[in-house]
Amino acid sequence: MKKTTAGRKVNNVKRRLVSALLLAAVTLTATGSVWESPAETVQAAPSMNELQNSINNHQNQLNNINSQINSLQDEQDLVQEKIDQLVEELKRQGGKAHGAVADVTSEEEWKTIVERIVSESGRLDVVVNNAGINIRKPIEEMVKDEWMKMMEVNTASVFLATKYVLPVMRKQGGGAIINTSSICGLIGHMNTPEAYTATKGAITLLTKSVAARYGKDNIRCNSIHPATVDTPFVAALMADPVKKQARLNEIPLGRLTSVEDVANAVLYLASDEASFLNGVNLPIDGGVTCY
Repeated sequence: MKKTTAGRKVNNVKRRLVSALLLAAVTLTATGSVWESPAETVQAAPSMNELQNSINNHQNQLNNINSQINSLQDEQDLVQEKIDQLVEELKRQGGKAHGAVADVTSEEEWKTIVERIVSESGRLDVVVNNAGINIRKPIEEMVKDEWMKMMEVNTASVFLATKYVLPVMRKQGGGAIINTSSICGLIGHMNTPEAYTATKGAITLLTKSVAARYGKDNIRCNSIHPATVDTPFVAALMADPVKKQARLNEIPLGRLTSVEDVANAVLYLASDEASFLNGVNLPIDGGVTCY
């Protein structure tokens, strides 16, 4: 009796499985065909092998997505580690510091970060918008999603930061916003992707617009415009001595922008010594934009 009951259960499972597979087959067929009338014969359902191949393909896609998620998590952990090291270094030097990893394109995360800063420090005096990416493709090779991704990271991040720090700065009586643009926010460049230039140009005029509207609230908004900055990433791009020399030949002072050059400019614009600078687009370029 137990054997018979077990056999019935197996048969029931088989029937359900076949029914599920047929339903899936009809669904897949229906989404890929034109039905002229209910009486018309539907094209042949996919075979078991075709269904299995489809399942395998979807599983591979899922595995790829999981791999990308894990990779992004590893990158985030590395960024957090570097932030923690910087925070500890600043504290050892007698400063007060807090660090956090955030998605600069997320409105919700900007709200949270600003609220956290005000809660922990009581005020927010200076904001430096420095996030940016560059997808190195000319406009004819770039797809719309790549263009929009650059717009989101390079310009929407500045918009969101500005949106949420302005009320805080107005309430406390003032503050300074410093946006990182580029020489490509001032001039076109034959070797720079058009999308990058477009995002940096947007930051240039956003800076002036914010400066014009919120100067009355003692909120200063300025932008910096570095030429090629000498970083490990740039060093890899400049490994070709011919390309490196061509880039150096553009710069009247004959060298790349250093990280210290950029940091000093930001420090100046954030300081009281720059209290009457508002809406300024400051080149840090060794003279590239003077001709």
